[in-house]
Amino acid sequence: MTILLTGAAGFIGYHTAQALLARGETVVGVDNVNAYYDVRLKEARLAQLASRPGFSFHKADIGDRPAIEAIVARHPEITRIVHLAAQAGVRHSLVDPYSYVQSNLMGQVVLLEAARHLKTLDHFVYASSSSVYGDNKTLPFAIDDKTDTPLSLYGATKKADELMTYAYTHLFRLPATGLRFFTVYGPWGRPDMAAYLFTRAIFAGEPIKLFNAGNMRRDFTYVDDIVRGVVAALDRPPADGGAEGPPHRVYNLGNSRAEELRDFIAAIERATNKKAILVEEPMQAGDVRATWADVSASERDLGFKPSTSIDVGIPNFVASVVNLAAGPRGEAAKSSYSISAIRRAASSLPLATGGSLRGCAHRASRSSARSPAHKVSRAISRAVPFWPSQCTRYGSSGQMPRATNSVGVLWQPASATVP
Repeated sequence: MTILLTGAAGFIGYHTAQALLARGETVVGVDNVNAYYDVRLKEARLAQLASRPGFSFHKADIGDRPAIEAIVARHPEITRIVHLAAQAGVRHSLVDPYSYVQSNLMGQVVLLEAARHLKTLDHFVYASSSSVYGDNKTLPFAIDDKTDTPLSLYGATKKADELMTYAYTHLFRLPATGLRFFTVYGPWGRPDMAAYLFTRAIFAGEPIKLFNAGNMRRDFTYVDDIVRGVVAALDRPPADGGAEGPPHRVYNLGNSRAEELRDFIAAIERATNKKAILVEEPMQAGDVRATWADVSASERDLGFKPSTSIDVGIPNFVASVVNLAAGPRGEAAKSSYSISAIRRAASSLPLATGGSLRGCAHRASRSSARSPAHKVSRAISRAVPFWPSQCTRYGSSGQMPRATNSVGVLWQPASATVP
């Protein structure tokens, strides 16, 4: 089976590609590798995929109609599409709304048009979001709940994607499934998401901003569970109901638990053996107070059963971060958290603004030598460009601080799991 996968360089797209390749599928990846966050992280994901038999890649914007049409023309054997590419981020939609229109609206139509002209296609799976629920007061969020009061442009574009896809399934009887993702985290994740931001701040000894004074809940979902849901949906095209309705379904994919934000941070504290510095802040525009997925329909139709609690997922995630800091072989995460391994790995990694980390590694060597070998947080915060320090200068990528973007993408997390 040949599958067109958009967003292949992205977090969920990367893990989905790995899962599909592992079961012998042919994957045609598409991504524009934009600079919303550090492109080196995306390139590192693609480098991992490029070594796998059955994977090919096309660098293209999903909103570029001629480019997508050319890719589809080169691969007429495509039987299914997994459309995960999008401009992500609730808060960023306040800064650059046009990129959301181009990627999330135009991109969806371009892919739908490509899908309906593929004679061999039997299923179109696409990413939606829990953000479509907006100001919904009923918890947990169920598929039939009201979704016409989005609180962000991002959420509005994802709701529009569902509506446009429904219209296409009605007009052209194209089987399609939308998946509403709930706050995904895990190895190789996005550096603008809570798990990375909180872990970075805790290791660096920097304060964590608790919006709405921390009175927020999120359905944090481990990436392996999400990927299992995506693959399960892909394997189950909805039936055409004829006069009763077109072949279109929408499902929630979440952990089905609303975790208190402070509990999520506490899990990171336990995994890092380090206390967080918390600063209470007011609610931000576009945010919602709680998300919680009702996955009963997903369990019934897809066999979806999320199994990774934050007590399991967060230690796995933090271990992957430590492995990142230790280098490609993950030396520091093996038994004794070797400070010297962290320094050796850091010495050859690039700074966000160019040059090398040898000077940073030297300073880390002097400071960390006074710490017990199992206390790696100070060495990581000083030796690795992912963590802000005097070694990483703040610059501009046009969208986000470079220190936030600077993920050590030459490292490979040894503990990253592929379902």
